[in-house]
Amino acid sequence: MALASEVKQEVIGKHKRHKSDSGSPEVQIALLSQRLRLLEEHFKAHKQDHHSRRGLLSMVARRRRLLDYLKSRSPERYKALIQSLGIRR
Repeated sequence: MALASEVKQEVIGKHKRHKSDSGSPEVQIALLSQRLRLLEEHFKAHKQDHHSRRGLLSMVARRRRLLDYLKSRSPERYKALIQSLGIRR
């Protein structure tokens, strides 16, 4: 379940730090969060899809590691990001 190109560009545009940014932790976390939202909708219709659930858990773990990295490097950027994405923690 890949993101549509225009959705991906919109997310990158909203969270990038400079003009050609596509790999900063903020962008990576925002893209993972968008994919997780799509998978939530998928699981509402397909409750028995255990193979995709495994991928979901790995994406959640990857996002958690990126959030921990960002929190240790720049707490103010971390707080701004979780506020803008609506991630509670």
